[in-house]
Amino acid sequence: MAVIDAAPRLLTADDLLRLYSEGVRGELIRGVLCETMPTGMEHGTIVTNLVFLLASFIKPRKLGRLTASDSGVWLERDPDTVREPDIAYFSAARIPPDERVTGYAEVAPDLVVEVASPGDSRRELNDKALMWLSYGVRLVWVVHPATRTVDAHRAGGDVAPLTDGDVLDGLDALPGFSCRVGDLFDV
Repeated sequence: MAVIDAAPRLLTADDLLRLYSEGVRGELIRGVLCETMPTGMEHGTIVTNLVFLLASFIKPRKLGRLTASDSGVWLERDPDTVREPDIAYFSAARIPPDERVTGYAEVAPDLVVEVASPGDSRRELNDKALMWLSYGVRLVWVVHPATRTVDAHRAGGDVAPLTDGDVLDGLDALPGFSCRVGDLFDV
């Protein structure tokens, strides 16, 4: 009797949207679902603090769009890859303000923020930052709650480690934006 080893069916971005409506949360990596779990209150507080700071700068100036968590960015097709940054900023040049986007964004953000979860290693987060940069993201902030630090990653491999008293700068991804690193962690 022969055993046939069938390859698992790869999912599409449309499948991922359908699963989301059924309560399944996760990212799609080359067609394979990687489920995500809730990250906890500290993580959520940091995301909320930074969304508030960024939105207070972006919205009145009509600079673009800011998304958090479940919005998703479609990075590859056949097989599909949809990643879910904690925060993403898309300038008006990348997604025009009057353009309605009902599914996943199909362009890379200008700025991505990833907040370390308790189980994330520094290497995993560095790899994730490099992945975002490889798709055209200009700036990636990796926030480390345990040490109250931020690693600012730029194209070309430059990484600036920032501590509590340092200034987090939007550089060319979000010109004019800045805040104290400690503002991300303070309640």
